[in-house]
Amino acid sequence: MSKIAIIGGTGLTSLKGLEITGREIMQTPYGEPSGPLVHGVLAGKEVSFLPRHGAGHTIPPHKINYRANIWALKNAGMEYVLAVNAVGGIRNDMLAGELVLPDQIIDYTVSRTNTFFEEGLKQVVHIDFTYPFCEDLRQKIIRSAEDESIQLISGGTYAATQGPRLETAAEVDRLEKDGCDLIGMTCMPEAALAREQELCYASICVVANKAAGRGDEALTMEKIEENLNGGMLRARQLLQAVIPRLG
Repeated sequence: MSKIAIIGGTGLTSLKGLEITGREIMQTPYGEPSGPLVHGVLAGKEVSFLPRHGAGHTIPPHKINYRANIWALKNAGMEYVLAVNAVGGIRNDMLAGELVLPDQIIDYTVSRTNTFFEEGLKQVVHIDFTYPFCEDLRQKIIRSAEDESIQLISGGTYAATQGPRLETAAEVDRLEKDGCDLIGMTCMPEAALAREQELCYASICVVANKAAGRGDEALTMEKIEENLNGGMLRARQLLQAVIPRLG
């Protein structure tokens, strides 16, 4: 059974190169996950793939059932979760198509169910979230990128915003003052829920565009999708490089 899960985001609704061996519809106490788990073989190892926004990319960031997704992965026997997230770049070196491996998060989301520890508790539970990503997994990703000469920006603070709209230029200015380097809509509560379930979780971010007010072009979905193509190709290469190091 696979112990490695890949959560695909915008631009990664399917995983090229995955030799599919089966699909599993998971029932959870928290409702339906974004889709069936797709089991298969990638880079010589068993992996399972879950499209975060659904197979047809129809679930917006604020409507994703993050608890159902993470519960399904945990109860399917996963230990490692490689999440792929499309982001906007605030920092000057975070250009369209670049890969970024963040090491911190600031959560600006609202009204999202963000914990498993709500009801029926024998005692209140507080997880340690000082370092929100699994450092062991991050280091394996970094070494894999180095070995395969895949350009990767290591480190950075991910601003998790509510969406589904993009940010205003003034909001981006505020996020930068807060110490954020990149902006996305899906890393929270996903990362925190993974920590609650004791999953080793890391995010490979693909820069889709410069953040609002930082680029010369108007932000359109067509341009974002165009920018993602090259970045997602490198993200797939990075996944294939790191997977043999896991388990």
